[in-house]
Amino acid sequence: MTTPPPVWEPLIGSLLEAVCLVEPLTLHIVAANEAAASLFGLPVSALVGRPAIELSATPEDECFWEDMAAGVGTAEGPQIHSDSFVRHADGRMIPVERRVNRIWMRPGQAIFVLGLRDQSAQRQAEDELEKLVAELRATLESTAEGILVTDLHGAIRGCNQLFAQLWDMPVELLTQRDDSQILEWMRGHVIDEQRFVERLGELDRDPLLRASDVLRLRSGRVLERVVLPQYGRGQPIGRVCSFRDITEQLASAARLQLAAQVFESSLDAIFVTDGEHRIAAVNASCERITGLGREQLVGLRTEALLHPPGADDADTAWFELVREQLAHRGVWEGELWHRRADGSTLPGQVSLVRLAAEGTDPGEAGVRHVGFFKDLTETVAAQKRIEELAFTDALTGLPNRVMLAERLDFALAMSHRHQAPFALLFLDLDRFKQINDSLGHVFGDRVLVEVAERLKTCLRQIDTVARLGGDEFVMLLNQTDARGAEAIARRVLEVLGQPFTLEGMSFSVTASIGIAMYPNDGESMDDLIKNADAAMYRVKERGRAGFRFYQPQMNVDLLARMKLDHSMRLALERGDFRLHYQPQIDIASNAVVGAEALLRWRDPGLGDVSPGEFIPVAEESGFIVALGDWVLREAVRQAALWRAQGRSMVVSVNVSALQFQQADFVDRVATALAEAKLPAAWLELELTESILIRDADEALQRLRALDRLGVQLAIDDFGTGYSSLGYLKRFPIRKLKIDRSFIKGLPGDESDAGIAQAVIQVARALRLRVIAEGVETLAQRDFLQRAGCDEIQGFLFAPALPVAEFEARTARMLDLPSGAKARALA
Repeated sequence: MTTPPPVWEPLIGSLLEAVCLVEPLTLHIVAANEAAASLFGLPVSALVGRPAIELSATPEDECFWEDMAAGVGTAEGPQIHSDSFVRHADGRMIPVERRVNRIWMRPGQAIFVLGLRDQSAQRQAEDELEKLVAELRATLESTAEGILVTDLHGAIRGCNQLFAQLWDMPVELLTQRDDSQILEWMRGHVIDEQRFVERLGELDRDPLLRASDVLRLRSGRVLERVVLPQYGRGQPIGRVCSFRDITEQLASAARLQLAAQVFESSLDAIFVTDGEHRIAAVNASCERITGLGREQLVGLRTEALLHPPGADDADTAWFELVREQLAHRGVWEGELWHRRADGSTLPGQVSLVRLAAEGTDPGEAGVRHVGFFKDLTETVAAQKRIEELAFTDALTGLPNRVMLAERLDFALAMSHRHQAPFALLFLDLDRFKQINDSLGHVFGDRVLVEVAERLKTCLRQIDTVARLGGDEFVMLLNQTDARGAEAIARRVLEVLGQPFTLEGMSFSVTASIGIAMYPNDGESMDDLIKNADAAMYRVKERGRAGFRFYQPQMNVDLLARMKLDHSMRLALERGDFRLHYQPQIDIASNAVVGAEALLRWRDPGLGDVSPGEFIPVAEESGFIVALGDWVLREAVRQAALWRAQGRSMVVSVNVSALQFQQADFVDRVATALAEAKLPAAWLELELTESILIRDADEALQRLRALDRLGVQLAIDDFGTGYSSLGYLKRFPIRKLKIDRSFIKGLPGDESDAGIAQAVIQVARALRLRVIAEGVETLAQRDFLQRAGCDEIQGFLFAPALPVAEFEARTARMLDLPSGAKARALA
């Protein structure tokens, strides 16, 4: 295997991009940096030595590594650059940008450099941006005006179809996205090209300039143009130009008639005041927009009709600045609000223009002011909607992860400044998937909305509840200690515990809550959420419908399980697992009639690891499937070897629930038997009761298929779970195994004796054989024999033994009288 020079490790370790070095012949990873370990959710040591193809998350990736092995690429060597997915250790599929190059370290020695870039954040940002752009496009296209949006430098960022129609622009010009050609088209179609260019210069020099003018086109069309600055988070980011076709409004031959027509037909509110800013005339739109009649408006002062956002109606000091600007510049523009009689407010863009007859002074009666009020209700609503989409959850209206991050940053800053704690609660609904699966996602969404409303009633105004997605919620409790967090958690459980009623259906919803406290449980958003999530997970493990504070041991336990899972996988690759066999004795003849295969593991670093420690971890991670397959093949191989040596005995193998549920489990059993050339009757599979009752119909079909193969089937630990004579009657079971917990107290314990006798009687009624495990004394053996038990196993005869010791111990049974066989085995 090619080993990269030592200098490569610090080189790739300094990269932000995930990098793995792959040996080109075996395609094993020989080096990886911490970014790659973080991407896969595995330590670097778990990546090094692993076949690169094991990192494949899609069928395309497997073909990809086959191409690598075949050397597909350019003359310089394989060079592949594409988008793909990788699977994180927690099962998540992460989108990545992938590049592989072959690098020659020295003549005749090459290595593949695999670079991976996490695109999760980019994909999420693109999706959110696409939604926002779609809504913005819909807003632009639904307006009755031609819209042109530019940045601060005049570069075009967007326009609607009406804009192109007003300027008679060809479709090809818009699709080319050439700003200079579009601007040149507009210059060539206005009559006063010089004034058009000068206006553009004014806009470039003043990004906050608000302008309104009229453009006459060579086509005969007359457009009213309104230019407004566009803001993002309080900063100017560009301009929005709206073009309205006013050709028909200006068609009148008489100037006064035209002015009157424009005045009356304008969609914007227009009012005329005297020199003291008392309203003298209004148009119909002014009445419509303000909700006041002409007689109510005439005589009203401008500062009484309009006011700045947030200002009191009685406050008129702001208008002095307007007076001064009108006196010096002759025009004032800004955003003002009008308060209707019903108390509602109306936002608007206001332009005030000073008009005076030539030769008059500002105080003379000839001075007039014209005000233009443009209703911005729809614009403000659209901006608010865009902000809601960016910072709130679309379903529940709660803050989303982005807003939660901002508020959490603020809480961190304030708590750090004042040395005050706060709490973060991670809440996950229990078994919510069952609601979606049984009643549909629409019903599930309604449940989430109701849950969100209930959660809001549990919080103060300074607190925040956010939805992260799915049925996960986070509650930020400011200025709260552990006692306050516990009180809120209990309140949440109480509120959610009240019955839900939707569409005439009543049901209950419970939740599991994990609590992390700042600063003891983390000083960043990621740490607090991670630790609260770990505490919530512990609640799930211990029955759900409760709460738990985070403890550092939780992460230690999680890391220990991860380390154990990793060690198991390495042990299977290295061949560290072994099978020991415990003899099964016919109670009547004391003959060895079978052997139970039991898994044993001695790790170089961990020593002997108990099956009770590593089996649950294997079941939790899913590794039990691969491990169980190895046990099955090894036990079948050993049974075939013993049969060839004249030691014919049934070998019993335990089957996990996850292993049994695999769609091809029967095929795997058949393959193992065929490869070892072992008749199926010499293999016995021990199944727990939970396997049989989880999906009885599917289990029945699978058991019948195994029975057709000729495999013997037994129920392990009978009586410890949900025992039903119904499934015993339906399923092709041949044997029941009495659990050791019922054998330990024999013969003195009346309960154990009664249970053991009951199991044996049930087996007799159903014509099944019975075997008892954990037999350690002759008294237990004699009781079981009197009760009618068929077979026994336990330390009375032998513990689980390696193959050689098992063969030596059972060989002593040969040629011994029946009564002496038990003593020979003991």
